[in-house]
Amino acid sequence: MRKRSIIFAVCILLSVGAFADDRVIAAASSQQSRPTPPTSLSLTLSEAQDYAIRENRTLRNASLAVQEAYAQRWQTIAAMLPSVDGSYTYSNYCGYSAELSTAMGAMKINMPNVGALGLTASVGINGQGIVGALLNNIAIDMKKIALEQSESDLKASITTSYISILVLDDIAQLLDSSLNNIENLAQITQNTVDAGAAEQTTADQIKVRINTLKNNINSNKRNIELAKNSLRVLLAVPAETELNLTQSLDQLLSADNIMQLLGEHFNINRNLSYQQLEKSTELARRNVHMAAWAYGPTVSLAYNYSNQQYYGEGGMRMTPPNLVQVSVRMPLWSSGKRAAAVVEKKIAYEEAKNTLDETTDNLEIMYQQMRFNLQNAFETYMNEKENIAVTERVFQSTANKFNWGAASNLELTNASNDLISAQSTYVQAVLTLVNAQVDLEQFLNNK
Repeated sequence: MRKRSIIFAVCILLSVGAFADDRVIAAASSQQSRPTPPTSLSLTLSEAQDYAIRENRTLRNASLAVQEAYAQRWQTIAAMLPSVDGSYTYSNYCGYSAELSTAMGAMKINMPNVGALGLTASVGINGQGIVGALLNNIAIDMKKIALEQSESDLKASITTSYISILVLDDIAQLLDSSLNNIENLAQITQNTVDAGAAEQTTADQIKVRINTLKNNINSNKRNIELAKNSLRVLLAVPAETELNLTQSLDQLLSADNIMQLLGEHFNINRNLSYQQLEKSTELARRNVHMAAWAYGPTVSLAYNYSNQQYYGEGGMRMTPPNLVQVSVRMPLWSSGKRAAAVVEKKIAYEEAKNTLDETTDNLEIMYQQMRFNLQNAFETYMNEKENIAVTERVFQSTANKFNWGAASNLELTNASNDLISAQSTYVQAVLTLVNAQVDLEQFLNNK
């Protein structure tokens, strides 16, 4: 009956282990399966962020790292739980008989074939194993923070790419409109030259402006495609996927959104950098305990069951069927190695605390600076938005005057240069504003 119970227990443990392995394999397989990528996507900014979180491979690796940390913790815990090993050995002595010499003379002892079944159950516990499990918990928390940081970085990159495409599209429309106006002026000027009322130099200078605008348009198209490819990479979709961005620039860069962000309260406990440093400090503190437990004892308990079956006559049963062992191992002397390890971990802990304290003092200053950067970037954006509207009106007015002979070719050239310069400055102002907004949102981490 005892033999059946032990074998049944072994089968249960093996079944549990196989079930756990199946769950790990299933989880990994579910991470690898992906649907067929779409041929086109129509996305708001929020939808683009959600889609990237589901499909981005880098983020998927960060999620797998969390699962890996859970598996490592279970390995640490399982090392302190009972383990059962089974064995079966068959020995064939090929008819050999042992000779035993006694005062009565030699005596032969038959050595029959024998089969031995053995089961060993053991468990060992020490302080380092317990602290190691606590360290694994901290490691899991750090992996989760890293996953959240990866999500935040991905959202920030999506925002930058999304808005870059929108602002470049706006510039493309403005450049196309300017090109149409100058091409009309070029046709009118060429007609005037053909009629002998103007010089060919004037028409040639306008053609130069047309070529300059065409170069800017082509450059802008390349920048749009580059921004779209960057967004495709973040979304983990192929280059053939058509992207349709359904939100406008004014919706994403509204004054209400900026003012709301500037008014949010800074909670240091939500800052991801602070959370990571706090966990690192806790890890350093636990490492001191881990090193100190090297002085602690290790308690082990083992049970061994052995059953021998002889196939033939003779044989001596020298091994007891049941054996229980209890041991306590205590370290006594290591020439100062353990003491030096404890000192090392204490120093590392002090360094971690100093870094945490310094970061805590600096985060409030960083918050104030980020608020200033965002406010300044928003004011610059509003000014440049107005400037580009003004330079567009000036260009249109100058073009109309030139058409009626009230403005010179130099004035038209200057107006065109001012418009191109304003467009470039406007794009830079938008990107600066987006970066400042994203930086503050990541810093606050208020969801």
